[in-house]
Amino acid sequence: MTVQDVARQLPDIAVLREHCRSMAILEAVLSPEWADRYHSFNRHWSDTESMASMRNGSGDEYSIVFSAAGAYVRGFDHESPMSPYAEDGPWPGVLDDVPDVFRPCVEEPAFSDEDGMPLITACMWRETGDDGWKTGTIDFPDKETEDPDGARYLFQLLVDRSPETFQRWAEDYYEIPVDLEAVRHVFSSRPLTEGVVSALNSEITLADLAEDIAEIGYPLS
Repeated sequence: MTVQDVARQLPDIAVLREHCRSMAILEAVLSPEWADRYHSFNRHWSDTESMASMRNGSGDEYSIVFSAAGAYVRGFDHESPMSPYAEDGPWPGVLDDVPDVFRPCVEEPAFSDEDGMPLITACMWRETGDDGWKTGTIDFPDKETEDPDGARYLFQLLVDRSPETFQRWAEDYYEIPVDLEAVRHVFSSRPLTEGVVSALNSEITLADLAEDIAEIGYPLS
């Protein structure tokens, strides 16, 4: 699977944004310490943009910038043969076709290392009027490699958006039981309640989540 396969399986921008927001609030409940979380969401990343992000603590990450123009996705698998460090720059084709409206995202310092190297092995975008997600025209390094650009691994929870898949992932990542009905509640975008919070983490309350709820923008009852 490559970024081109992932692009064919992503939902509309609004659905993707809501899914990312749901994962972020679930992890805010499961992991009160922000630094230990895998998925995050900031509805006011800039004056005009919100951003969903993932980081696994081992150097792999993605960012999804949502704006009036649409959405821009960049992923970085540090072990990918398409790493910019292997080519002294982004792999040919990954960024070449990104439209001008998303060029500020391509050039965003937060998505590069301290020397200005773009941290990217996979890229997708979708303008507001598009009928699907787009990627560059890429000659992948090895047709036999299952995940040459890391897209299969990086975006697995964006492709399979079922509550059951997230529950299994969270139980493995956090090594705790995760209440499936609570996950279903949040994945349905229903307002967060004390009961849902308690089912996921009995040691915190809605009041403890005030800052996270405000940052993520998840609805309350």
